[in-house]
Amino acid sequence: VQLQACGGGLVQAGGSLRLSCAASSGTLSSRSMGWFRQAPGKEREILAAMSWSGSHTYYSDSVKGRFTISRDNAKNSVYLQMNSLKPEDTAGYYCAAGRPYSGISYSTNDYNNWGQGTEFTVAS
Repeated sequence: VQLQACGGGLVQAGGSLRLSCAASSGTLSSRSMGWFRQAPGKEREILAAMSWSGSHTYYSDSVKGRFTISRDNAKNSVYLQMNSLKPEDTAGYYCAAGRPYSGISYSTNDYNNWGQGTEFTVAS
């Protein structure tokens, strides 16, 4: 599976943005999916994850209530809707596909395929 994330840019604090992650090859419908971010000088952290069936989701405390992960299997895509953005959300964002037919995966080691990342800045 090859993934490509897009949707980055510049947004004002309090604004919204939706990131998209599409598979250019392979299918995502049987894969658990996750969104991560990495700020300069920091480790990559998980933000949101979804089981392969879509029936289970996970959000980190830093984004719970503000971000929503979703998937559209017909479009072979996963999305991250981000609301109430804060300057500390500024980072590079990465989508990743986990093991087939698996539940929620929390560790970067559990994800087999990664997108190239997309960056955005939240201006205060």
